[in-house]
Amino acid sequence: MADAIVAGARACLGTRFRPQGRVPGLGLDCLGLVLAALAAAGRVFECPRDYALRGEGLVARAEAGLAAAGGARMGGVARHGDVLLFEPARGAAHLAIMSEGGVIQAHLGVGRVVEGPADPAWAVCSVWRFGE
Repeated sequence: MADAIVAGARACLGTRFRPQGRVPGLGLDCLGLVLAALAAAGRVFECPRDYALRGEGLVARAEAGLAAAGGARMGGVARHGDVLLFEPARGAAHLAIMSEGGVIQAHLGVGRVVEGPADPAWAVCSVWRFGE
């Protein structure tokens, strides 16, 4: 499953960043990227209707969604195919997919889906594994 998740995410590389974006090749945000990668691996992740980029309790809500999609919260080091939940700033949440090349993420600052190192200043809140 990990390979399918990473392949699904890589299929989105270059897609432009778009807030609330859910269409690979057209526009994605970090949640849209994870939705597309999980769908490529045969998993359905229900998108919350009141999703926002910032807000009180956003990290807890993201974790609840990942658990509801069948993810298992992991301790320790992330590995290939895991979904990482970051808190880049207080009240903000960001999702990315671990790969051997770093992380695959819909990067607001770059304006598209990219693969590379994660920002070392971002706190990792949790690591989620699918398919075990």
